[in-house]
Amino acid sequence: MKRWAKRIAVGIGGLLVLAIVLGSATEAVLRRRAAHAYPAPGQLVDIGGRRIQLDCRGSGSPTVVLESGLDNLGSVSWALVHDSIATTSRTCAYSRAGIMWSDPASGAFEGKHVSEDLHAALAKAGEHPPFVVVGHSLGGPYALLFAGLYPSDVAGLVFVDASHPDQLERLRKATGNSMEPPTGMLAAVAALSWSGIIRLVPDGASPKLPPTAVAAAGAYTSTSLGPTLSELKGLAATLQTAGQYRQLGNRPLVVLTAMAPMSDTVLKSAGLTREQGDRMRAEWKLLHDDEATWSTRSRHELVPDATHYIQLDRPDIVIKAVREVVGTVRNGAVADTARTRATSSR
Repeated sequence: MKRWAKRIAVGIGGLLVLAIVLGSATEAVLRRRAAHAYPAPGQLVDIGGRRIQLDCRGSGSPTVVLESGLDNLGSVSWALVHDSIATTSRTCAYSRAGIMWSDPASGAFEGKHVSEDLHAALAKAGEHPPFVVVGHSLGGPYALLFAGLYPSDVAGLVFVDASHPDQLERLRKATGNSMEPPTGMLAAVAALSWSGIIRLVPDGASPKLPPTAVAAAGAYTSTSLGPTLSELKGLAATLQTAGQYRQLGNRPLVVLTAMAPMSDTVLKSAGLTREQGDRMRAEWKLLHDDEATWSTRSRHELVPDATHYIQLDRPDIVIKAVREVVGTVRNGAVADTARTRATSSR
């Protein structure tokens, strides 16, 4: 009996080794194919030994810069709004270090490095300020960091259901649950991404995205997962650092807040009851009320029929908000020019 048990164990071990070998070989092939099947839109900008994917379209100042949230979608998360915004103003979407087509960064993750990478990529690509920075989810704090580090470059902002520097503690108090994101399972999957195991997990990309965007995101998930995990682990530090720059002066700002009730699936994944979800949504609105106080020229809009990805559920709302801020920046530039001419003619 023991002999048979040993043979079965050896057989299972052999099958496991074979599966890992085949999986890793398949993963290597799929990674090579991804670059040919789904080439980077825009350009890969060398910022000093590594490249950042930057996709700029259209013309007109100020240039709009789209900062994605904490996911593996990179620039394609803006697929439903990019072209429309670009019809009236130069519009750049990009993928952060290690996400999608961008090369990974070396060293420990720090939120300010996101802004430094973006600033370097824009400058190297010949994109000039003023910029209107649009941040979704964690992209909101990244936009704050960019405005804080390069204040003369940023003329306006749009927050698309953006994260708030104080959200972890405020939402914990509202729900009674820790809002620190769990990373254990994600870390295990990321560590084994070379084996092809992640190909067995649905990528979760929204079906509202164009099929090519969904396919591209799936093709790059295995390489994007590690850098995404680094951002997730650095979430608390990023929020704390961004919170130092919440005074935006008189820059035009539009804050968009998703107010659709949380689905049963989302509640279950977050470990929340319906009552807790409702309290969380109410607190989320209050956090965004606060965001709207960061500028003396702000507007806060609730979007009752949109979930967290407002740019996918209601792209028209996002497009309108961006054009509003762009228009305000342009009108301000025209007024400044008129005042300068009036002064010089005296």
